[in-house]
Amino acid sequence: MENDLHIDQHISQRFNEELEDLRSKVLEMGGLVEQQVMDGTDALVNGDAELGAKVVERDTQVNAMEVAMDESCVEIIARRQPTASDLRLIVSIIKTITDLERIGDQAEKLGAFAVQLSDKGVSADKYSNLENISSKALAVLRKALDAFARMDHEAALEAAKMDEKVDQEYEAILRQVMTYMMEDPREIKKAMRVLWAARALERIGDHAKNISEYVVYLVKGKDIRHLDSLPEAKSL
Repeated sequence: MENDLHIDQHISQRFNEELEDLRSKVLEMGGLVEQQVMDGTDALVNGDAELGAKVVERDTQVNAMEVAMDESCVEIIARRQPTASDLRLIVSIIKTITDLERIGDQAEKLGAFAVQLSDKGVSADKYSNLENISSKALAVLRKALDAFARMDHEAALEAAKMDEKVDQEYEAILRQVMTYMMEDPREIKKAMRVLWAARALERIGDHAKNISEYVVYLVKGKDIRHLDSLPEAKSL
């Protein structure tokens, strides 16, 4: 795979180790966030208030990881004054951990919804239709993190395109929710809760797509954000 990154070719072995350590910690944070999304969805779909509370509690761990890595990146910039691909790597890491933290925030919302709804005695089967959008959002996140781990811009582009399926699933839920509310106004509160949870999962897909775009920037030095359509890998 074509790749202009050379993070293992510095005169200072310690610098190599610092960069590799940062990459490893990003993947560690990604794994934690992925688990948060899975647990948040399970808690909501299965009406598991205890699991939902654990998701909420673990968000502090996600936040702490972001702060620690952000500080490490700033310290490396100050000490090493990186340039070219090294600087792109660090910038990409700073952006990636920000989006991972925001994914964690959305997962925390799912956990909080699970706790709130159990207190109100709301039937968990009302939220079973969220499993599809959750699985699609998680697929984007996993693909983006895998692309980051392998520095694979082609896989990153595939991940970015997969977010379209998340958006389509969200639009389907939105139409379904609107139908529920029109047919039975008594279902409005329940329907809105489904919509709030679906929106959180749709945002998770968006943040995962952002991560995949950072991988393209990291590997190819091209900013593909805000384009009308995603480019083909061979055109980069």
